[in-house]
Amino acid sequence: MIGRRLRMLAAVLPLVGAEALAAAPRPNVVLILSDDVGYSDIGSFGSEIPTPSLDALAASGVRFTRFYNGARCCPTRASLLTGLHPHQAGIGHMVEDRGFDAYRGDLSRRSVTLAEVLKPAGYRSYAAGKWHVTPGKTAEALGRKQSWPLQRGFDRYYGTINGSGSYWDPHSLVRDNREITIANDPEYQPPEYYYTDAISDHAVRFIGEHTREHPGEPFLLYVAYTAAHWPMQARERDIARHRGRYDAGYGPTRAARWVRQKLLGVVPAAWDPAPPAEDWGRVENREFEARGMEVYAAMVEVMDQGIGRIVAELQSQGQLDNTLILYLQDNGGCAETNGRAGPFQPRADRPSLTPLDRYTAHYGNQPTQTRDGWPVRFGYGVLPGPADTFVAYGRGWANVSNTPFREYKHWVHEGGIATPLIVHWPAGIPAARQGRLEAQPGHVIDVMATLVDAAGARYPSQLDGQPIQPMEGVSLRPALAGEPLGGERPLFWEHEGNRAIRLGAWKLVSKHPGDWELYDVEADRTERHDLAARQPERVRELAGLWEAWAKRVGVQPWDVIRAAAPPAATNTRAKIE
Repeated sequence: MIGRRLRMLAAVLPLVGAEALAAAPRPNVVLILSDDVGYSDIGSFGSEIPTPSLDALAASGVRFTRFYNGARCCPTRASLLTGLHPHQAGIGHMVEDRGFDAYRGDLSRRSVTLAEVLKPAGYRSYAAGKWHVTPGKTAEALGRKQSWPLQRGFDRYYGTINGSGSYWDPHSLVRDNREITIANDPEYQPPEYYYTDAISDHAVRFIGEHTREHPGEPFLLYVAYTAAHWPMQARERDIARHRGRYDAGYGPTRAARWVRQKLLGVVPAAWDPAPPAEDWGRVENREFEARGMEVYAAMVEVMDQGIGRIVAELQSQGQLDNTLILYLQDNGGCAETNGRAGPFQPRADRPSLTPLDRYTAHYGNQPTQTRDGWPVRFGYGVLPGPADTFVAYGRGWANVSNTPFREYKHWVHEGGIATPLIVHWPAGIPAARQGRLEAQPGHVIDVMATLVDAAGARYPSQLDGQPIQPMEGVSLRPALAGEPLGGERPLFWEHEGNRAIRLGAWKLVSKHPGDWELYDVEADRTERHDLAARQPERVRELAGLWEAWAKRVGVQPWDVIRAAAPPAATNTRAKIE
């Protein structure tokens, strides 16, 4: 039934046969990244959340079922944009300077972005959404623009420089090279502002403007949603479509996803799902917990609706056939507890704070008030969704998001690094391959090599007199045609001392500060059966490869990096010019 639904959805998208491949000109590229969305959170990978737009792309594209990200927001974005490991791009942790070149927290000038590489090949480049590869949490940080999108090859930009914040009033909001607020933006004043919609609207706008103003030129469009990163915020009418869906709790939702995943073929039936993280029977406030997932589902659904508008705009402009669309996620579901701790804070009868004028901007991830004067509330039991709440959905639902895997964002067990990759390109994928699954492992570093290949671009050895590090990934184009990517190659991770290497069927992984664990991830990708004690020679071999890689890219001991953390930025407000 699920397969039939995907085939029906595919009918709305045109299919182009293999005979068109040789004649296809340089493709447009639409690169879509979602935020803190787990492996099972979209329909074509098992979710109950309605994602018909992504499902349709999957049904007439190729789904990579063993693709990997970088375990967290900044590292994944650094690798996606540069084709390097995050440490090589200067983002070994997040966007604070920790005193080492691999941990400057600012995109390295010894790297080049997708836009910088595609520009000499005749591409114009646009970006909408979350940037998060340079500091942007404070007013002082936002005064340093050397690594903003327009300084790294993009022609137009709308989005947030920092990593998270309110969907109703995002901070570090920028149009091109100018900081703005939702209230003083002269170009975009919708009846109701919601950041996910704003990202989608600007992506659609950039496509239309490019087609009118630069006909015949290819484009790169990077669409980086913040959905569904905390806080859980959405319109009540969108939340209402999911009301009651999660009242039975974590277990039934997770079990149903596992069944769908097996039917879809995105997981082998022989795997043993990781154990549940939380017991619904012990939940203190079920209304609160269910509401968190209702809002999360609404956030994912609204993102998918925006992706549908992007696809529709490509179709209306006659650009869809030769547009290479890639969709992936920056890390697994997030078990962070932001806004969930502390006592319940009730809503007052009326706003108690001075409303903000149109030129006042928030700084820091969590605003202290809404623009119209309501204090922002958090604490266990505060029902998320409205602008005056700031709450995450919690570990129990993150475990559901990551079905069937272990762990979460931050960690490099499969739950932290496994992502769907959907590739849709009617003119570039043979008809016989459209709708197929691809099991060859891939990594976010491969996106650069793939786009260089598809665009006929040249990756430079230097830019503006600065030596550039060679890209690390491989092109995925052979896999789109059902061909091998080449011999086995090791894939590597390190984040906050969490370490992993995958080589062929074997994965060596450690959760800091623990010992190495060894898994046969073809037979046991859910990482239930540690074979390290039985195969010490394989452990030593893989550990040696990891250590050599870590030295080459500049990995430092996590205790050293953690001790170098700068003081935390405070949540403030200030006027902008």
